[in-house]
Amino acid sequence: MGAKSWEVTDAFWSRVEPLVPARRERDPEKTFVRKPGGGRKPKPARVVFEAIVFVLRTGCQWKALPAERFGSASAVHQRFLEWEKAGFFEALWRAGLAEYDELEGIAWRWQSIDGAMMKAPLAQEQVGPNPTDRGKKNGSKRHLLVDGRGVPLSLVVTGANRHDVTQLEAVLEAIQVKRPAPPKRRSKHLCADAGYRGAPAMKTILDHGYIPHVKGRRQEAGELKRDPAKRARRWIVEVAHSWFNRFRKLLVRYEKLERSFVALNHLAAAIIAFRKVPLKVNIIYG
Repeated sequence: MGAKSWEVTDAFWSRVEPLVPARRERDPEKTFVRKPGGGRKPKPARVVFEAIVFVLRTGCQWKALPAERFGSASAVHQRFLEWEKAGFFEALWRAGLAEYDELEGIAWRWQSIDGAMMKAPLAQEQVGPNPTDRGKKNGSKRHLLVDGRGVPLSLVVTGANRHDVTQLEAVLEAIQVKRPAPPKRRSKHLCADAGYRGAPAMKTILDHGYIPHVKGRRQEAGELKRDPAKRARRWIVEVAHSWFNRFRKLLVRYEKLERSFVALNHLAAAIIAFRKVPLKVNIIYG
């Protein structure tokens, strides 16, 4: 029987464990009211990580974590915040990209960028009126840059009322790995929809060394109709957003704080990157 979609395999954990932040040691100079060492032992890091993946994949509330398997939900959430503060989830994403680059090679030549909105009924940070609901409800937006296979290279979260083009510079600056200098300029293309049109956006794209391919859906469809052999490349970022939505905790944002929601997105990005490694190292999430 295969692993469930939230179970962490031994192969995956072997890549995660070296990055787990060490627990803070007790201060030997501190005077304890209780007997030193009293209380419950800390949860094993693997149990905590599996609990976080369980929440991310199933979309359940933190308090709804099965106690018989993961113990105290509040303890899991506290460790989650500790790990986020230590930069663990972003480091795991970078590790996934590094392994993917080493074994498969990041598809740098054709990159795509786009944003996707989600409802955010409880969010208190990076949230704004959702234009798809005529501004009646709050929402957030994930701005994503992917390589030619849809692997996330950069991710920025804003309110739903922030237009994609306003975050272009931030997304291009937030790429998690550096690309070796390409041998020639024509080896770096950026595909985007019509929302990224305009002189300032074009300047930003060119300043970052890309050849811009900014096209509306109708224009793109017309080109494909005239030349069926021509490849559609912009759609891959939409596929990547759909991969993120398979992690049910990201489909609707219930996280109040920006840091929590961004950390969960980083973990999803890491899993997607590891799944593109040509080895069976990761959990099932499809």
